[in-house]
Amino acid sequence: MEPIRILVVDDHNLFREGLKLLLNSAAETAVVGEAGTGQEAFAQAKAVTPDVILMDIQMPDMNGIEATRRILADLPEVGIIMLTMLEDDDSLFAAMSAGARGYILKGADKAEVLATVQAVAEGQALFGPAIAGRLTTFFQRGGQRGDTAVSPFPELTDREREVLTLIAQGLSNNDIASQLHISGKTVSNHISNIFNKLQVADRAQAIVKARDANLHS
Repeated sequence: MEPIRILVVDDHNLFREGLKLLLNSAAETAVVGEAGTGQEAFAQAKAVTPDVILMDIQMPDMNGIEATRRILADLPEVGIIMLTMLEDDDSLFAAMSAGARGYILKGADKAEVLATVQAVAEGQALFGPAIAGRLTTFFQRGGQRGDTAVSPFPELTDREREVLTLIAQGLSNNDIASQLHISGKTVSNHISNIFNKLQVADRAQAIVKARDANLHS
């Protein structure tokens, strides 16, 4: 199997070098390019057409979120993972809205980085445990307006909300089926209903849609 081709984007040279060493030490991944700014990331992505991009958020001349939008406009098949120190919800959901399929913190260990790269290369949306925990809290909170709880997705059934919460944690269909003690076919039906009701195409968009519904409900 050919290794996953990765473009590493970060404005800190030492961190970028460390990430390159980590990825090149694994048989399943290979770094094919690097960049230190958003503009360089855009140019490099078009030059080397990677499978996956590890993208910093805070960079000079163009931040990672804007670079993600521009890259995906030209190369929609590339999987982009935001790798950042930022833990605020605005950055998380802005990255997801831009089309990022993964978001992990810079303190993540090698296993987490490689697992996220592998999942995103296969077309999945995956968020690290720390990020998934915050998404789960958001869903369980149900949204707040003063002291009044507002459901961010009232069109979903209780079971569909459960499934959406587990999707946010990065669980596969089989894992969701096991946790909820239902069949894989039932899980697939629930996910299809969620996508139809929220009018989204994939898991990441479903999470963004839920967040937007909470803000504007």
